[in-house]
Amino acid sequence: MLDVIPLATYCFVMSITPGPNNVMVTASGVTFGYRRTIPHMLGISLGCGFQIVLVALGMGTVFELWPWLQDILRWAGAAYLAYLAWRLLRAGLVVGEAEGRARPLTFLEAAAFQFLNPKAWMIAVTTATVFLPKDLNPLLGSLYMALVLAIVNYPSISVWTLFGTAMRRLLGSDRLRQTFSIGLAVALVLTGAAMLWE
Repeated sequence: MLDVIPLATYCFVMSITPGPNNVMVTASGVTFGYRRTIPHMLGISLGCGFQIVLVALGMGTVFELWPWLQDILRWAGAAYLAYLAWRLLRAGLVVGEAEGRARPLTFLEAAAFQFLNPKAWMIAVTTATVFLPKDLNPLLGSLYMALVLAIVNYPSISVWTLFGTAMRRLLGSDRLRQTFSIGLAVALVLTGAAMLWE
């Protein structure tokens, strides 16, 4: 029998708490608004779900065989966050022109980022280890967990995007938006740095 409540609770706590994805969707909400951030959010939710399926079907053993791969992913993720911080700074510093030239992350970019995101790996490994139903075959069990995560994750990260969108409205002047963008860029860099010392 499937016990959805513990899995959904875990997914909610991991999705709503601060991490690289939530900083990124907040920044996207400020810069582009909610509607233009939807593909980014869908990429996060479905990318994390796909990651859970892969781990539940055995990909997690790759890290047991070659633990140094985790270090490579950690450094690549930190570098990518630094790149996103630079993009955010560029968009924030030319606010008037940014709307036309800058663009939010695409669905595929956001989904691919999950494979560089240590928090997403932790969610996938923990979910597959703790919540994989024993009475289902591994494929159905992993699809069930991915579905629960996606259903819980999307509204959770939407809160962060809506926060960014609200800040976009509150930060009426270009100077305030630039200052907020700089703050979010710094948060991305600090998140990347924290990933390296985990």
